[in-house]
Amino acid sequence: MNLKKIYLSIFAITLSVIALLYGINPQWFTDTFLDTSMIIHTDAAHILRAVSGLYLALIGFFIYGIFDEKYTDAAIVITAVFCFGLASGRSVSILFDGLPSPILLLYVFMEYSIVPIAYLLLKKTAATSSSHQVSLA
Repeated sequence: MNLKKIYLSIFAITLSVIALLYGINPQWFTDTFLDTSMIIHTDAAHILRAVSGLYLALIGFFIYGIFDEKYTDAAIVITAVFCFGLASGRSVSILFDGLPSPILLLYVFMEYSIVPIAYLLLKKTAATSSSHQVSLA
């Protein structure tokens, strides 16, 4: 298995765990991981489960990218865009709302870490594949 497929596999597994933590039982997630004792009402549970569904849909595409090399690079780019978007939103929240629970700070670190990893993975493999091309000049 090549590096891109390993990356997508690890990403898909990690995001699956997070998606299922949000979606299966939002109240348990809040009680267990967030520094709050709030009750999750129907609307908040609805939002968390919708986010879970969005994550799972993206995971489906990442898995597709593992098995169809035509979509591997696109899947990797989407992991970077996805994580940068999440981390940016979290950063805005930190500036305006203050520090969140420790697990959410961990998420910010993980999300920002994905962007350069994805970039380097795409750059390294692009350089490798271009060095194997035959020049007719």
